[in-house]
Amino acid sequence: MTTYPAIVKETPSQTAGPYVHIGLTPNHCGITGVYDADLGIEMVNDKTKGERINIQGRVLDGSGAPVADALVEIWQADSSGLYNSPAERRGEADPNFTGWGRCPTNGESGVYSFATIKPGRVPYVDGRLMAPHITFWIVARGINLGLQTRMYFGDEAEANAMDPVLEKVRQPDRIETLIAARKGNVFGFDIRLQGDRETVFFDI
Repeated sequence: MTTYPAIVKETPSQTAGPYVHIGLTPNHCGITGVYDADLGIEMVNDKTKGERINIQGRVLDGSGAPVADALVEIWQADSSGLYNSPAERRGEADPNFTGWGRCPTNGESGVYSFATIKPGRVPYVDGRLMAPHITFWIVARGINLGLQTRMYFGDEAEANAMDPVLEKVRQPDRIETLIAARKGNVFGFDIRLQGDRETVFFDI
């Protein structure tokens, strides 16, 4: 007599859950004694080379409401276009710049912010220089996999027009969701998870 294994239902997919802030930014949640400061909060010091800038924005859901429990991480090159990474073979990155930051959204406002420097240009896989940009990773309750996107600078129109990654975005109006507008030393970059003007996300 042939027997068959029992048919079981698929288990629910795992998301970042409501606890992502607790695990990754305990001080933000009022849990002290784990780290002196949450990892990724400070990217620069008084010796960091390059133009100091601030990045500020909101994480918004499909209805346009702020996402209160999102976590945003960024990764970027230093002002000379070098990464603070063991994989960097083109030179030595600025030792006074981490190149990586982490920030939870600020409660009901959905706001995040980073104090950083404007990155230099780095080569694409074919050797062409990409426009200055910052890579973003976003997680929140209900997101099964972290979302990857990029922020480009609104004052780099010429470089943006020749960027090999932006060339791959087939709808020109969608490119606007990746461009941050500048006001003084602040670049505003809202991240829309769904709906009208949804941010372009990359499958990496």
